[in-house]
Amino acid sequence: MTDISQENSAIRARWQTCLKLARELLLVGPDDKDLKLGYLHTLIDTGHLGPTRHPRKKILVIGAGITGLVTGRLLKDAGHDVTVLEANAGRVGGRIKTFRTTEHQQPFADPAQYAEAGAMRLPDFHPLVLALVDKLGLGRRQFYNVDVDPSTGSGPDVPVPPVTYTSFTGRTWTYGDDSPDFREPDKRGNSWIRANRVQVRRADYTTGPERINEEFHLTDDEVRAPVVKMVDDALESVRDYYSDIVDGKRVNKPFDEWVEGWARVIRDFDGYSMGGFLRDHAGLSDEAIEAVGTLENMSSRLHLSFFHSFLSRSDINPAVRYWEIPGGSWRLPHALHQGLRDEVRFGQRMIRLEYHDPSRDTDPEGTGAVGPDGWGVAVQTVAEDDPQAPPRLWTADLAIVTIPFSALRFVEIVPSMSYKKRRAIIETHYDQATKVLLEFSHRWWEFTEDDWRSELENIAPGLYEYYRLGADADAGPTRVTLPQPEAGLLGAAVKDSGVTEEMRRLNSTLPLRGPAVRPATHCFGGGSAADNPNRFMYYPSHRVEGSTGGVVLASYCWSDDAARWDAMPDAERYVYALRNLQALHGRRIEVFFSGRGATQSWARDPYAFGEAAIYTAHQMTSFHLDVSRPEGPVHFAGEHTSLKHAWIEGALESAVRAAVAVHQAPPVTTPGPDRKEYAS
Repeated sequence: MTDISQENSAIRARWQTCLKLARELLLVGPDDKDLKLGYLHTLIDTGHLGPTRHPRKKILVIGAGITGLVTGRLLKDAGHDVTVLEANAGRVGGRIKTFRTTEHQQPFADPAQYAEAGAMRLPDFHPLVLALVDKLGLGRRQFYNVDVDPSTGSGPDVPVPPVTYTSFTGRTWTYGDDSPDFREPDKRGNSWIRANRVQVRRADYTTGPERINEEFHLTDDEVRAPVVKMVDDALESVRDYYSDIVDGKRVNKPFDEWVEGWARVIRDFDGYSMGGFLRDHAGLSDEAIEAVGTLENMSSRLHLSFFHSFLSRSDINPAVRYWEIPGGSWRLPHALHQGLRDEVRFGQRMIRLEYHDPSRDTDPEGTGAVGPDGWGVAVQTVAEDDPQAPPRLWTADLAIVTIPFSALRFVEIVPSMSYKKRRAIIETHYDQATKVLLEFSHRWWEFTEDDWRSELENIAPGLYEYYRLGADADAGPTRVTLPQPEAGLLGAAVKDSGVTEEMRRLNSTLPLRGPAVRPATHCFGGGSAADNPNRFMYYPSHRVEGSTGGVVLASYCWSDDAARWDAMPDAERYVYALRNLQALHGRRIEVFFSGRGATQSWARDPYAFGEAAIYTAHQMTSFHLDVSRPEGPVHFAGEHTSLKHAWIEGALESAVRAAVAVHQAPPVTTPGPDRKEYAS
């Protein structure tokens, strides 16, 4: 009987964990209130945290990423004494980073060009970030996840539609004016899918997937289904837990059933990886899973939590509308920083965090350093831009730690935090993500074949025919005279090309991949997928005013795919990325390569230690409820403390949550005449 009783107790405890996780995922608060509506009211409607019974507090915010900046602004505007400690000596924003021309750098030959190293698209169903962008007056325009017909749509002069959020309470929240004349451009699907030496346009794959699927050895019904349909069909049984199909559309079940349905999804599937789910639950063949992984950019993440990929099916989806900030995502953290100029301390990397937890009656580690009559938190930092400077001490009533757990792992924390918090800091999986971006002097991805003929002939008469006839590129174009014959074809159309001798040497030693000519892509925005090392490629959605060229995201990889790029020096990344891009688009694109590029490895970033928190199987139910729980006067925020991992929206939700909690919390210290003793 004892064993049965213990088993039943464990089952009940697990169910309560799943219910709490479901409520956190759905942002259901006490009394079944919608927390999202509260966050929108605080951050957007009023911009203020509201009244508090407690006096002005001294607060440390660790990290000036988007979470730290929003938290710091809210608390400063509420009248608190805020200091934001940022390890990076040169910029705010964290994993919101744009490669662009500044006083200290010019990554691209054209100083007007820019490209995203991190966050690059904002989905329609993330109202906090979209409304914040609008409130700050940054402007937004569509990011084309699927390429479009530029002759359609309402054009740039028509205002964008307002931000809307429909709550599970039935209320619809709106920010901005209606724009009845706004129209999206038509989607084309001209971008490419290339796998197993077969290349087709995305639109053709959707209507006739057999040519690609057969090369994965798919048979029967699987060979006739696009992989996106395979995945969506596999997930339908999971969606049935919390929603019903009414008149052909998914509709959430009544509130209690909806919440419990999500709790059952968590209970039944948190132990699965996505690959395990597709194989063992959905019954897909190994060959189908290989096709799904390759064409849906899931292969490197099939071993990670089912939940990440399941939730991402709504996030990165051809049916969803996305937005971007003109001029670059960097403008969002930059705008927030304007109100914290005096509060952000750059180049201060935390190496030690010491705190007093009034709930602890004893001091088992014998620190004896803090107490109820002194400061609540003490942070020690070292100066990143001055290695000879002595460590610095900062003290406060409370702290909000917004840096990734992967970075916090290397901070000494005294006293040790609770068991589950320690496990979360130690074990939370942070995935890798690497981007390789290449600059081109002309937007060849938008060319028709007539455009190709005209542009190549302008470079050198006969060059179009040279490529069309597939001459031996290694031998050089013997029938054409190039403006700079000694430079060869790499960057031949670029005045003052930045192609280095190292690039030319490496390029000359690599075997050629693919023909000299592929059909003109004629693609405006969107992206292509391949099974070569580049994996996913994105074309810029909009021209940069006054510029003839653009920057292509030549390779966007995650997990193991990213790790392989991370082993290369930058110059090699650019040449290999160009070669793999040529495999899809033809060798002739080489003439427009400026020789300039940019690359970001988030796993090698000294402050990020990875792209984002992405759980492995069981991690959500094992310790997520403890991730955001305060430890005495130390609070936690950041995308990793939400269940919208890797998205700005999750970071903003956590920022408002933490700011409200700290604003309402009583101070650990008692203000007095000797308070300056604890000033930093």
